Amino acid sequence: MNTANYTGRFAPSPTGLLHIGSLLTAVASYADAKSHGGRWLVRMENLDPPREMAGAADDILRTLEAFGFEWDGELLYQSRRHDVYAQALGRLKVMGLVYPCDCSRKDWQAAARAGADGFVYNGHCARLDPQRPLHKAPAWRLRTADETIAFDDRVVGRYAQNLARDIGDFVLLRADGFWAYQLAVVVDDAAQGITHIVRGQDLLVSAPRQIRLQRCLGYAQPQYAHLPLLVNAAGQKWSKQTLAPALDLGAKEQLLRQVMGYLNLPPAPTVNKPRDLLDWAAAHWAMANVPKTAIITE
Repeated sequence: MNTANYTGRFAPSPTGLLHIGSLLTAVASYADAKSHGGRWLVRMENLDPPREMAGAADDILRTLEAFGFEWDGELLYQSRRHDVYAQALGRLKVMGLVYPCDCSRKDWQAAARAGADGFVYNGHCARLDPQRPLHKAPAWRLRTADETIAFDDRVVGRYAQNLARDIGDFVLLRADGFWAYQLAVVVDDAAQGITHIVRGQDLLVSAPRQIRLQRCLGYAQPQYAHLPLLVNAAGQKWSKQTLAPALDLGAKEQLLRQVMGYLNLPPAPTVNKPRDLLDWAAAHWAMANVPKTAIITE
């Protein structure tokens, strides 16, 4: 694998505080970047104000610092980049790759079938004149093609989707005026020069959509590594929705050692500060040792 000019990133969303699953992703992405002599960036993915938790963005940064993380370069906030996303959407409009969709969710889902990530849009508005009078503020969808998009993930191996069949034309700008994750993450990864993406397997299903967008916009495709999810005894991913507790700043070393164990890193010696554990993780990192399937935790 070519790791020249490696640039990785950790991109939390301030819809809640960091929890054990977040820490696993932070440690893995940091260790992978530093083990290759690369840069590790932090990006705050704050694009959905109604879902954000007051004060969470600042708390996330303080928590990262308390656990010994230091990021390279400028901290990027997606909320400050609406003009950049609009420019990308404009390019796609000029190329005829997107169209306005003023279907109601209720109407189109009633005629939809299940796909790889929810309902597959039936393409109704794709067949209409994009210059027609619209019933309401539209969403903007990217046209998908009847082709298979496949890539080799560094954890799960070969992964493939036929976007037209499995996903359908997907939204880049929502009808409520908020930018969709798929567009923002692709534009920002390209702008920041991200070469390697290390994140949870809950986002594996999104990767083909992002590769499609990268190709449409002429961006380079990063290397992907989708980490196993930490799940509770019921098999549910630890998240804000499943009441994952926020990281305890009084147990930093214990928690770091815990996630390092989940990642199959060798036990670290006694250390003086959390940063020493991160240095140990980077020095002993091997993506090949990361488990491929979900990890059940207490």
